[in-house]
Amino acid sequence: MSIRKLGALEGVVLGRASTGLLGQSTRAVSRAVTPSAAYAAAAAAAVATTAAAASPSAEDTAEPSSSAPAAASASARDSAPKRALYMDMQATTPMDPRVLDAMLPYLTSYYGNPHSRTHVYGWETESAVEAARSSVASLIGADSKEIIFTSGATESNNIAIKGIARFQKSKKKHVITSQTEHKCVLDSCRVLQDEGFDVTYLRVQKNGLIDLKELEAAIRPDTVLVSIMAVNNEIGVIQPLAEIGNLCRSRGVLFHTDAAQAAGKIQLDVNAMKIDALSISGHKIYGPKGIGALYIRRKPRVRLEAIQSGGGQERNMRSGTVPAPLVVGLGAACSIAKEVMQYDHKWVSFLSKRLIDGVNAHLPDVVRNGDAAASYPGCVNLSFAYVEGESLLMALKNIALSSGSACTSASLEPSYVLRAIGADEDLAHSSIRFGLGRFTTQAEVDFTIQQCIEHVNRLRDMSPLWEMRQEGIDIKSIQWSQH
Repeated sequence: MSIRKLGALEGVVLGRASTGLLGQSTRAVSRAVTPSAAYAAAAAAAVATTAAAASPSAEDTAEPSSSAPAAASASARDSAPKRALYMDMQATTPMDPRVLDAMLPYLTSYYGNPHSRTHVYGWETESAVEAARSSVASLIGADSKEIIFTSGATESNNIAIKGIARFQKSKKKHVITSQTEHKCVLDSCRVLQDEGFDVTYLRVQKNGLIDLKELEAAIRPDTVLVSIMAVNNEIGVIQPLAEIGNLCRSRGVLFHTDAAQAAGKIQLDVNAMKIDALSISGHKIYGPKGIGALYIRRKPRVRLEAIQSGGGQERNMRSGTVPAPLVVGLGAACSIAKEVMQYDHKWVSFLSKRLIDGVNAHLPDVVRNGDAAASYPGCVNLSFAYVEGESLLMALKNIALSSGSACTSASLEPSYVLRAIGADEDLAHSSIRFGLGRFTTQAEVDFTIQQCIEHVNRLRDMSPLWEMRQEGIDIKSIQWSQH
């Protein structure tokens, strides 16, 4: 199948349609419709939406009229806010219309508490929750009884890391993680340190991958848990999960992975990879926000201490009423992701290559952060030398981008992930993360390339460092005076 046909079939265009059409009924994209049919149905609207977003309209390029009404109309049009293109899929993804379609009945007609066992309202929602649980389990090769619903990956990571460590604190008090984990993992480990646990933060190599020999050397007789992220949220590197799982199992250590950026995007099999605990986020796989899941292995059984008290829901691991509409949405998102994962990956790989090649063909001194081969193609982190990243983000106001994790985007400090892989501080400050996904179009990527070329060249022209580089001066060799 050609890439051109793939784009029409893979839901690429569906996202542009969903952005403009979610205000209308999504019943047209019913659960019975196949992905290909849904994509084809949305194609016309998507193409029109993308063209309008990426290029000026005929009205914008017409000669101004001398009449007052026309001038007023033009003024109103110019002052109207124009929505930026979305290229930040690692922060969150747009909800797939089919997910919303699955959720709607449970937001209106089927509103029973899934824990009410005495009447049909509870039975209906309980049945839907269990069906969703099976869909989540199927995505990662687990059993439905091993899935616990949470509010998101942050809560799942907290439960897994703190819960497993605390349950075995009388026997083992050592945890291993890496320096490039998500902040919620690092902060959970720091809490354990305050409780008397010893935590080893593994360094990563320049490509962002951990060194398996260093991991093996770090494991001790009292090591209880190894927590390593599956796909990094800033640079997209994919850690060798199967190798880590085999090593941990051979040493009698439990293995947890934060799969918020991996589930539904790369193949995961918790049994083949010997993963004991795995965290999932709904809004990272085109599902709703406020819902996630935690896989906890049953055979051999993984024991943990609950960190939340209450009614004992979710097998006493996560008390609180399960939000049935959100759970149904997560189940639908996982089911769709499993069905179209191969197509999504091909499309995103095509767009990723187009973006990188297009930028590199016109801009020198651009560095890709992270391993180019062992990476999820939808996460492209580029450093533009001699350009301040924050200035470039402000210049690219027509494109929604970020310079790193959404959870730390308010900080002006360079990314701790980029510092961990050894990036020079000036390059770390000049990095931009491009997030591509199921609904990203080729027109959006081309527009992004054009905007990057234009604004990077403009900002470099104003940089004295770029001028020195053009004159052949080695900037790194300069001894800057201190005042």
